[in-house]
Amino acid sequence: MTNIEIYTDGACSGNPGPGGWAAILMCGDNYKELVGFEPQTTNNRMELLAIINGLKVLKTPCSVNLYSDSSYCVNAINQKWIDKWQSNGWRSASGAVKNQDLWNDLLTLLKTHKVTFIKVKGHSDNEYNNRCDRLAVEAIKMNT
Repeated sequence: MTNIEIYTDGACSGNPGPGGWAAILMCGDNYKELVGFEPQTTNNRMELLAIINGLKVLKTPCSVNLYSDSSYCVNAINQKWIDKWQSNGWRSASGAVKNQDLWNDLLTLLKTHKVTFIKVKGHSDNEYNNRCDRLAVEAIKMNT
C-alpha cells in the first residue's frame, strides 16, 4: 500500500458565506495541490470537502496520514462521534447531524483507504497547514 501524506484546510468568509478549501498531497518526491470554491457554504463543509477531495484523487487504496486543524473532522473520526451519529439515525444530542451528505462521502472513502487522522494546530508553525489555509483563502478572494 502506498503511503501518502495529506494536509487539508477549509475557510469561509462569513459562516455561512463564500468558502474555499485546499489539500496538499505528498508521496515521496511527488507533490500536488488541490483547491476548490463554493459560493455559499460553511467552514465545516469546507473542512470536509478538503478531506474528501484529497482522498478522491487517490487512484488505488493507500495508507494515508491526514492532517487537519479541524477538531470537528478529526474528533468525529478519532473519538468515534460518527459511529454514535450513525447508530442514532444521524442525530446528536443537539439534533440532526449537519453535513450528512459529506460524512457519507467520507465514510465511503474510508472503506477504500487506511486513513489516520492527525490534528494539527491551525495558524501555527506547520508549513503545509499554513499553505492550505492561504490557498483556501485565496480561492475565496479569486471568486468573490
